[in-house]
Amino acid sequence: MASITVTCDLDRIDLDVVHRWLSTDAYWALGRSRETVERAAAGSLSFGALDDTGALVGYARVVTDRATFAWLCDVYVEPGSRGEGVGSALVRAILDSLEPLGLSRIMLATEDAHGVYARLGFRPVDRPEQLMRLAPGGADAVPVHDEARSTAP
Repeated sequence: MASITVTCDLDRIDLDVVHRWLSTDAYWALGRSRETVERAAAGSLSFGALDDTGALVGYARVVTDRATFAWLCDVYVEPGSRGEGVGSALVRAILDSLEPLGLSRIMLATEDAHGVYARLGFRPVDRPEQLMRLAPGGADAVPVHDEARSTAP
């Protein structure tokens, strides 16, 4: 495994690099603006994985109330460092940093890294039908249908 240092110091996390990674290579964030990346990083617990030279090789952030719940997201490892344990080390360091908070639930979504997260203790939700989402103004947003107002006279 590559030797990495995990930092949550935003001054050491190159958000231009993070923006490039997310907006051009991460299926969940394609086209995300630089401003959105910066606002998301500032409003979250952000973590960077740095190699021995101090170069950023991985990034992730956590959205949390710091009491009961956290959402792990935007986990990304630069292509040249994949398969070297960087992602696992990064997430392990994040989980270690969250442990003192006593959270009752940490969640994430992944399309293709279930095995990586399972090795770190994550499991599929027991009842996914209980989960819902809202995409305000998004292309996949479902219009609200108000039956009380839509009845014909």
